[in-house]
Parts: sequence; C-alpha cells; structure tokens
Amino acid sequence: MKITKIEIKNFRSIANVVINPSMFNVQVGQNNHGKTNYFEALSWFFSGFSTKDKPDTICRRGTNLNSMSVVVTFSGLQAAIANMSNETKKKALQKIFNNNEDEIAIKREGSDPKKRFLLTPSGEWSDPMGADRTWGDLLPKLEYVSTQIAVHDINGYKKSSPIAEMLSGVLGAIIETDTQYQAFKEQFTKLFGDNDSPVRVELNALGSTVQGYLQKQFPDGTMVNFNVENPIFEDLLKNFTTEVDDGVVTSAEEKGDGMQRALMLAIIQAYADYRREHAIARKFIFLIDEAELHLHPTAQRALKNALKEISTNGEQVFINTHSSVLMSDDNQDEKIFEVKKDNRVTGVHEIKEHEKQFVVFELLGGSPADILLPKNFLIVEGISECAFLTRIVDRFYPEYKGIFILSAEGNELQQGRSMNMVSKAYMPTKSIYSDRVVILCDKPEGREADFEKFIDSYKLKKDEDYFVLTQASLEEYYPSPWKKSSEEVKELGKNREKVTLAKKVAGEITQDQFEEEMPLVLNALKKAAERAFD
Repeated sequence: MKITKIEIKNFRSIANVVINPSMFNVQVGQNNHGKTNYFEALSWFFSGFSTKDKPDTICRRGTNLNSMSVVVTFSGLQAAIANMSNETKKKALQKIFNNNEDEIAIKREGSDPKKRFLLTPSGEWSDPMGADRTWGDLLPKLEYVSTQIAVHDINGYKKSSPIAEMLSGVLGAIIETDTQYQAFKEQFTKLFGDNDSPVRVELNALGSTVQGYLQKQFPDGTMVNFNVENPIFEDLLKNFTTEVDDGVVTSAEEKGDGMQRALMLAIIQAYADYRREHAIARKFIFLIDEAELHLHPTAQRALKNALKEISTNGEQVFINTHSSVLMSDDNQDEKIFEVKKDNRVTGVHEIKEHEKQFVVFELLGGSPADILLPKNFLIVEGISECAFLTRIVDRFYPEYKGIFILSAEGNELQQGRSMNMVSKAYMPTKSIYSDRVVILCDKPEGREADFEKFIDSYKLKKDEDYFVLTQASLEEYYPSPWKKSSEEVKELGKNREKVTLAKKVAGEITQDQFEEEMPLVLNALKKAAERAFD
C-alpha cells in the first residue's frame, strides 16, 4: 500500500493541510515553519500518543483535541490483504472489504486517539476492526528517522529504536533459516523441556522445594513450576555493538556526527535491499528528518540517489530538508513541497518546476549573491511582477527559463517600493553579469529623484539596461479586464492580493494579448534573454 492523500487538521501549527504525495517526496522550508510538525502528525497517525506526549499541547493553539485529526488515504488495499501472513486477520478483512475496493481512507482523531476509523461508502466513519493493532498489520510500517535519534540506537540494541528494528529484521530472517541455529533451538528444547533431561529433573525438584515452602503460607494447593522458554532472537541482540573501521577500529558512537548519520541511513538502504531481494511483501514508509544533517553535498546527492532507488522499488520516502542539493534532479515520481508558516499557521503546497529556483533562492538565504549562475537576471520591483513573469515564461517562452526573475523586495513582508531596494538587488549581480542584467521598473511617481540617482550612478541606458512601465504599478499596466485603478491597487496591497491577481492574469492572458498590450514587459524579458550567457 502507498499513501495517496494526507489531510491534517489542528495538529501543532497546522490548521488544515491537504497533501497528495508521490513515491519520493521532499519537504523544504526554513526553520520553525512546521516541517517536523508535518512528520509528527504522520507519526501520530501510525503510532498514536507516546508516553512522553502531552495531548493537550499537541493540538493547535486555540483549538482542542476534539478538532484535531489526521486522515490518510491509501491505495493497494487488495494486494496488502492478500499478502498478510495472519490468516485469521486476512479472512476478517476480506469480509469487511469487497474485491472492488482498492483505496481506503483512515482517520485518527484527538477525541478518541486509541482507535482509527474507516470512511465507509456512505460517508460515515466506522470502527470495523475492533482493535487498532489490526490496522497496524494491514498498513505499511512507518519508520521515522528523526534528528533526535541518538547514535547509541545503532551502537547497541534498543527494541523501540527503528534502526535496531531494521537490523533485527534482517538478522532475524537470516538466523531463523540457518540449520545450525535450528539445531541449537532443538537441543535447547530437549535440555529444558524434556522431562527426562537432567536439567529438567533438577528444575522440577527445585520447583517442588519452593512449592513446599510456599504452601505453608498459602495451603490451598498453590503449584510452582520453573520453565525456560526458547531463546528470543531480540534478547540475543542485546549484547551486539556496531564497529566502524575507517583506519581506526572504534565503536559507532566514537565516530563523528557525519559518519553516525550516514551509518543510520546506510542501514535503511541495506534493509530495503534485503526486503526486496527476499520478496517481503509488506511495504515501508520512511520519514527522514533533515536527511542532509552532517553530510557533505556529495554525500547528500549519493543519499538522494539511494533513497530514490528505494522508492522506485515500492517503498514510499518522505524527506525534510534545508538542502538545495536534495531538491535537484527532478524525476517523474518525485514531488517537492514547500512548508511555510504565515501568521503562525503552517501551510504546505506543491512546488512546480518554475517555482523551484525561487525556493532554492530562499533556502540559500535570500541574497542574489547566493544564486549560482543562472543565464541572466531580470530584476523586478515586487513579488507580483515575479509571480506574473515566471508564469508567462512557463506558458509561452520555455526558451527563456534560464532567466532568473528576481524580486527586489525579497519577500511579501518587505514594505515600500524604493529604488534603494532595486539597487541592493542589482549590486551583487553586476559584479558577475556586468552589462547583462536588465531591470523592469514601475513609473517612478513620487520618487523621481531616487530613480534618477540610481540610473546616473550606474550609467544605465533606457530600453537597454532598464525598462520603465507607463503606469505606477503592474496592476495598472495590465490590459482589460484585469487592469486596476490606483485606488484598487492600494486595496489589493492592504489585503495582500497582488500576487493572487498576478497568478490569475498570467494564467488567463493569451500570448497575443501579452505581446500586443504589454510590450514593455515583453521587451524587458526579450532583452534579458538576448543578453544571457549561452
């Protein structure tokens, strides 16, 4: 089974988010914007509250547990049921689900977190399982590698550790099929279970002695018998340690952070390989928080390729990252999501190809000096111009996609439109791009002096180095029916709706309209492309 849809409501900073993931998913965003909250919501769906959780602090501020929920939709139901090893549970599930049903939606909600509910065809939520463990046997197994997993989880055995679970899964499958281990278990059973064995005779005698003393205190027939169970493989693992030889043989916990993190992720990859080679049907979902942590960019790229291979072979992968490296090399089964907090509420949206360069720009610090060699820059004054032009390029001029449309304001929180902001954006690009960069400005009403000072200081030529709109804003320059008055523009600014309008116009305007009725914008774009590096 795989996840096809995730709906999260009122979990930590998330108010209402709907995500349609692919097999390989990358979540990006700055610190404290809610990336980990998204992962923890998924973890809560699969595992419920942990003993250290304080439920009332997990729901979003101003709400309560009754309003908190996570709904996950899975596909591949019939194959998952068919591959279940427990025949009793398999038959029970086959009675609940008909053969035509291959997608199911399951909910865990804060008001009754010990259960998970199924969405029925009638639109009602029901509890057909009777026990939450049955869901756990049917659904993919979640492995959440958080930034808090410590190295002792791989250097020594701890049953609750996901890394140790993976190791024991591989080693257990190996040893259980080994003939010497089978002989050992058989001999162990004879030694402690056969009534004729000397050890069993002595244990029975000891039990009788203890029983005699116990009956003096409880004379009503209390029996005592000492049994020695067959060895459990997990118990044998409690004495294992992990050593790494990189010129000096030491335990894993003595290595650096990069080696420790890489070792954890290497175990995941080895585990996925083993499961694939041995045709283990039940799938895994991997959540990896800050996958690039302590890894060199070269190692990050190698890690991404390895995790992509895991996803190609049927395991679903979700990565949280600050790394632009893990956003590169897009493929068909990969989706990138930006996690961004606005007014204390986390939102998640899928990033399209034309948006990737701007998200990378923010990841790298939001400074033009951090952008590594696009073909050229077209500097515009605000993010509405940026949103409009990137979509125009995407729709009509794919040959111009190497042009970076750079907003001088940086982000929507930047107030005012002074030429000082344009100058700050222009300066770091000029050192590399010299006379290639092109600037598109609004008509400088009320700031003519600043405008002339900027033009003179860089000796810029009109209709070559810079282009000026005939109106004081892009919104006033749009053709009908999208054209706005200056008063309407002010209202759009107050409500932060300029970008929304820019996206709307860019999506509805025809190429002929754009070229005939917005010639100054077209000429600026063409000049930037004409001057671009090959």
